Amino acid sequence: MVFWHLRSRKKKTGGIAKKNRKKKKFERGGYFISTKIGKNKVRVNRVRGGNTKLKLLTTEFVNVGGKKYKILQVLENKANFWFAREKTITKGAILEIEKGKVRVTSRPGQDGLVNGVFVE
Repeated sequence: MVFWHLRSRKKKTGGIAKKNRKKKKFERGGYFISTKIGKNKVRVNRVRGGNTKLKLLTTEFVNVGGKKYKILQVLENKANFWFAREKTITKGAILEIEKGKVRVTSRPGQDGLVNGVFVE
């Protein structure tokens, strides 16, 4: 599902504002990328201004303090309780690695990598 980032249709008075123009392509949002555990797979996506975003589809490792650790499983995900069952990695997810628990601080669906900090 793509969300549109448009101005509100409600006026301060509570009435409905008229449209003054059509929707523009740059106001359109992107699709949600669910990053899973598996062999590293990245998709390159062109964005506004000719820039690129790396969409991380699957990953095996998390960067914590400059070191790479293998991800064993997704323990918890505050974004959506189903994500933990589906093993989906998003920002704020709690991962289990060999050294303990790690909270994800990066946005894998937009940054193309998984960074984290130790929890406990």
